[in-house]
Amino acid sequence: GGRCVYIKCQYMFNMGFEEMLSRVWDSQPRVIKFPRRHLRFSSSNGLRRQKRDWVIPPINVPENSRGPFPHMLVRIRSDQDKDVGIRYSITGAGADQPPSGIYNIDPISGNMFVTQPLDREERASFHLRAHAVDMNGNQVENPIDLYIYVIDMNDNRPEFHNQVYNGSVAEGSKPGSSVMQVTATDSDDSTTANGMVRYRILSQTPHSPIPNMFTINSETGDIVTVAAGLDREKVSQYTIIVQATDMEGNLNFGLSNTATALISITDINDNPPELTVRTFSGEVPENKVNVVVTNLTVVDRDQPHSPNWNAVYRIVSGDPTGHFTIRTNPITNEGMLTVVKPVDFEMNRAFMLTVVVSNQAHLASGIQSSLQSTAGVTISVQDVNEPPVFPVNPKVIRFEEGVPAGTTLTVFAAQDPDHFIHQIVRYSKLSDPANWLKINRTNGQITTMALLDRESTYVKNNVYEATFLAFDNGSPQASGTGTLQIYLIDVNDNAPVLVPKEAQVCERARPNSKINITASDADADPNVGPFVFELPTFPVSVRRNWTISRLSGDYAQLRLRIPYLEADVYEFPIIVSDSGNPPLSNRSMIRVKVCPCDDNGDCSATGAVAAAGLGTGAIIAILICIIILLSMVLLFVVWMKRREKERQAKPLLIDPEDDVRDNILKYDEEGGGEEDQDYDLSQLQQPESLDHIINKPTGVRRVDERPVVAESQYPVRPSIPHPGDIGDFINDGLRAADNDPTAPPYDSLLVFDYEGSGSTTGSISSLNSTSSGDQDYDYLNDWGPRFKKLADLYGGGDDD
Repeated sequence: GGRCVYIKCQYMFNMGFEEMLSRVWDSQPRVIKFPRRHLRFSSSNGLRRQKRDWVIPPINVPENSRGPFPHMLVRIRSDQDKDVGIRYSITGAGADQPPSGIYNIDPISGNMFVTQPLDREERASFHLRAHAVDMNGNQVENPIDLYIYVIDMNDNRPEFHNQVYNGSVAEGSKPGSSVMQVTATDSDDSTTANGMVRYRILSQTPHSPIPNMFTINSETGDIVTVAAGLDREKVSQYTIIVQATDMEGNLNFGLSNTATALISITDINDNPPELTVRTFSGEVPENKVNVVVTNLTVVDRDQPHSPNWNAVYRIVSGDPTGHFTIRTNPITNEGMLTVVKPVDFEMNRAFMLTVVVSNQAHLASGIQSSLQSTAGVTISVQDVNEPPVFPVNPKVIRFEEGVPAGTTLTVFAAQDPDHFIHQIVRYSKLSDPANWLKINRTNGQITTMALLDRESTYVKNNVYEATFLAFDNGSPQASGTGTLQIYLIDVNDNAPVLVPKEAQVCERARPNSKINITASDADADPNVGPFVFELPTFPVSVRRNWTISRLSGDYAQLRLRIPYLEADVYEFPIIVSDSGNPPLSNRSMIRVKVCPCDDNGDCSATGAVAAAGLGTGAIIAILICIIILLSMVLLFVVWMKRREKERQAKPLLIDPEDDVRDNILKYDEEGGGEEDQDYDLSQLQQPESLDHIINKPTGVRRVDERPVVAESQYPVRPSIPHPGDIGDFINDGLRAADNDPTAPPYDSLLVFDYEGSGSTTGSISSLNSTSSGDQDYDYLNDWGPRFKKLADLYGGGDDD
């Protein structure tokens, strides 16, 4: 009964609200008067105090009013408007401050108006102040505060924060499990029914297993499960349409909006993996690793590529030595049975494995493993031809160095692991850096071909290493390698060598003028130091001038025995012996430079030169050679300078412009000159036939050919002609040219190629170089000195 009364009241309220507001606005606006002021006088100081009589109630204005505007709200009035002229005004946000212009007042009547519709969602209240002044602007009344409240109307729908919500819940969840929350807000006043939102589910897709798998809290928007039976393998996602309605969910009066909720069913490991068959089989060659024997296929209905789906394989029996492992293919989830340790056909011809598959994640509570999670695997081993194997590899033997050639060191034999096949093994040498060894092809016996030398560069740390090859006669042929290491025991076969070979000392014996000497020996202990250093008895000058004193087992000192020795280079032997059994000695030469020294005991520059082996005579000879060479260079330069000056100082006896010694040139000619104009033009015509040319008798030449006779001898120009002989030289050359029948022109007509008849061009015989007497060439005198000669030739008139 109470609910019905509430709904009826709400209905009456909403249906009559517009009408009620219109009645309120159309009724007589109320009058707001400025409060009266009571004056109180103090007996002590005569000051007065004022107080207000009442508090002005707020002004309520409905939002979204349709007008008409401006619409009068209240009338502001002062009791003193009867005595003096009053002017009214209002101030504050909405009047003279932003948003300005919403409210105004008639300054004379005091009527206050609203000028436009209001929106509570933009501004819910206004605070204005009303003022009253006289005609001079003096304050008549104290300002009063006006509070205007905008009355809310249900003009906004609920809005969801998201149009699509995503949530999830695990499959197999119990009823009441939380899924997600949807939220909608209403811009209307939340303290009234206009802003109170309620939720409900409109639809669920799909309807499996029942249409109402979820429910929603009408006030909070929380979505929870209401039934069991969620199974991801059947339905992986649900789509729910949620409606939000204001007016506390009243569908008759409230405004509504919808959103979509997508609920994903998350996977749990409720499906154990199952192998597709109970027995798998495969085969593998022996001695092969990282070979996939077979692929184990599995089926799992859980979400692919998740821990609930990823398979883990284990070998539980049949492989105690760990020859196999199973790797999971991350894409197909298959198990790749792989060989990780070589199998031997001669040891095991087949394997029977038991394999179990599970998931990375544990099975969900209450889910049992399947019998199909276990299977057997049969593996057959294939026999292949295996290479021969050296039982000991590398093989180490010890021998003294220096064993003669042909010595048998050892037998380095290999074994064929293929016991079920009889095969012959043969041997060859693969690596022998010093070429000291050879191997018997049949039995693998190692024999030396040269002396073994421990001091050889091929021996490292007293060990010489060689590699040999053993191969069988199988198909295909197989081979194996073996390494033989020979540890060479040292013998005393190297005499010590003196170190250093050169040194220098001062010519005068001093305490610090000494040479430290030692020896190097290629042998090893105990065939090296301590060394013994001795001076030979011959020549006798060695022991007379030098002495050796022992410092330690490997070092000694060489110094002068006499107080002074002339600066020079001395070369003498020193006998060095090692500690071998028996010891070896060596007569080593040392080169000692004796030189004058300064106060610090160092050889001076002059002394160093002298000690280097160059005497005074040699130095003087070198200097003389240098001086002679420089003198020759200087003489050559002076001669070249002098020749250049003579060439520049010799004058020419004739003017350089008239010097024609280099201007007489011989050119080939193609025809006669102007004096040969009397010729037969018929020779230029194309002949009707060439018989007269082809059949010409021997000895008759063509008129345009060069005569085949000996050429005339022209005078030879002297290499250094005298200027007076130039004229004779020219005349002789001209005379020889005139008498030369082979010199052009040949005084004959030339036959040119004929290009055809019917030319529009006139005959060249019509050309005449003879000028008429009417031509005047006097203008050539005006062209300057360059044309003076031409003007004299053609401008002379008839006298010429």
